[in-house]
Formats: sequence, C-alpha cells, structure tokens
Amino acid sequence: MPLNEQGTVYGNLHAYKMYTRPTAQRLFGAYSFRKKQGTKHHENVQKTLEVLALNGTLTTWGMAKVQLRDSEGIRTKEKENRRLLVGRMARGKHTIGLLESGLVVKDGKSYAKAPADQYRLSLHGILYSLDVLALSDKQIDIMAEKYSKVLPMVFGKWDYLKSNIGSEVYRLKNLAAGLFMDNIQISKISNFPVYELMTYLNVKYQNNFEQIDEEDLANQISIWFYTNLLVPARFRSSSKHSSLEIKQWKKIIQGDKNLKKWYYDFVNEAISFYNQRFNKLKKLENT
Repeated sequence: MPLNEQGTVYGNLHAYKMYTRPTAQRLFGAYSFRKKQGTKHHENVQKTLEVLALNGTLTTWGMAKVQLRDSEGIRTKEKENRRLLVGRMARGKHTIGLLESGLVVKDGKSYAKAPADQYRLSLHGILYSLDVLALSDKQIDIMAEKYSKVLPMVFGKWDYLKSNIGSEVYRLKNLAAGLFMDNIQISKISNFPVYELMTYLNVKYQNNFEQIDEEDLANQISIWFYTNLLVPARFRSSSKHSSLEIKQWKKIIQGDKNLKKWYYDFVNEAISFYNQRFNKLKKLENT
C-alpha cells in the first residue's frame, strides 16, 4: 500500500531505533501501564495499541466495541480512539497521535455501514508493542496470526518456526528493544559472519532512514530475525557457539523452499557487496 494511503511515513530499523522508539516511549510510555504507573494518556494509548495487536485491522468503532463489549459509552470511546490516532490541539499545542508517530497505519475502509477508515499497527507499532506492552507469549502468538500478511517471512511462518525452535521465536523482542546487532563485538561471540551480514543489512537500507516501503521494512526485519538466530543466547568459556546448532539453523532455512531462496538471495547480495569492497582494497596498492 502506498505510504500516502497509510496516513503516515516511517523509516528503516535505524529510524525505529534512533527516532520512533525513543519518541514513542516519551509520548506513550517506556513501560507497560500494568507494570509501572504512568499518565492516563499513556495507559489509554497502550490499551488502544493492545487492542490492535490482538485483533488486527479495526475501525475506531470496532476498537471501541472490543474495549467496552457493550453498547453504552461506545460512541464516546470511539471519539477518544480517534483523538489518540490523529492527535489533538489543546491550548494551541498539537499532541502527536499514533498515525503521526508511525505506530499505526490506515488499512483500507470498512463499508459495513457508512464508509470508515480501518487501522492496524505498522511494523514500527508491532516492534513498540513487543517492547513496551509486556505481551505474554500467547498474546504474541495471536499478534503473529493477525499480522501474518504484514510480516510474512516471520509471522507468516510462525507455527513452522515454533515447531522447530520453540521459544527462540520470541527473540524478535530483542530487535524491538533496539538491539540491532551490528556492533563489531558480535564478531567475537559467533563463528558465523553475523557481523558482516548485519552490517550489510544496515548498508542495504541506509537510504531509507526517513521513508521506507512497508515490504522493504518487513524484509529488513525478517533478515535480522533469521541472522540473529546465529547469535549465541548463552556462552561457554571454552569456545564460541550458537544457541541454535548450525544443523538446526540450516534445517529451518532449507526446510522451506521460499524461505531458503529469499534468505540466500540476501546472502549472495552481501557476498557481492564485500567482493566489490575487497577489490577496491586490493587496488589501493597500485595507487
């Protein structure tokens, strides 16, 4: 869906880490309202995000029906949801809404009654929800089902992944917490070229800090996820190792033909990139 139809603009993972996440934490809370008391505004926003996380695409009326589950007060709740989405002006000051922050996007229209905009979490909104809302594993599983088409290479293969790696699927919360895993120190803790792959992943989308297509961002997130599975969850003092043995990792990748082609297309891109850089280094001796 073109960005102008989504009602917002958002950037790549670096933008999420450096801008969207800290901005959303400041505006809407850095902790779940259920774990740490904050402002009423933070609580209302987080409850709205949770409704979208667990129910997928909804109108503002649909959100209100989920939140109240009875007819009384639904219209008032709908108006509140609309304000949370689009923001408001109060005393000459504009309050940023969930659309402007990039956490929620428009997703078509409902024609059940009068035409009405539908809304869902953006990919940034999914990450923020994983980071802040303190969702249970079961709730994350529900969100994966609701957003399988938005993040097809991860959420769309959630049951397949869980059947192979179990709770390791929830490593996506590391990315949501801003851990991009492109630090040089990673080269010391894994025998696999995780640092090189993560660095190229950053380079590949470096021009998309201010704006990125949702499909491209989904690919960036998904490549991060599968590459991160090569990073050790625990360390032995004797040697480097991966929490997922390489045979198990290969089983995941090679057990799905589409997944295998998609991931190794990226690997081949990275190889080509580093070969070009290496050739430039070799030419230095002749200058």
